[in-house]
Amino acid sequence: MGLAQYADNGFLAPRKIAVAFRTTSEEVARTAGLGKDAVQRKDRVRSDKTQRRLREMVEVINKVEPRFGSTLMAYAWYRSEPLPGFSGQTAMQLVRNGRVDDVLDYVDAVDVGVHA
Repeated sequence: MGLAQYADNGFLAPRKIAVAFRTTSEEVARTAGLGKDAVQRKDRVRSDKTQRRLREMVEVINKVEPRFGSTLMAYAWYRSEPLPGFSGQTAMQLVRNGRVDDVLDYVDAVDVGVHA
């Protein structure tokens, strides 16, 4: 799915992300490294930090979705699969720590056969 599928009035909408991932908005917040208020209060949902975190999470999931065949499997991978070379951290942990570029680079490397 493209980013637009998760948007509402020009902003990423935690509720739409939650529906696509078959979870709750609160779980989306935790997965993105945000507090519950970040997805419940309109002014917080639209903040730069909240939007950046949601975008980073969705970008990674969108990038790996073709590999797994579904959004749900990509979301499960994002949350639970330790990535080799990152001390056992998951994509979720890396993104929450500001390392989205490392995750995207890793996925690109796997796609071209550098990592197996």
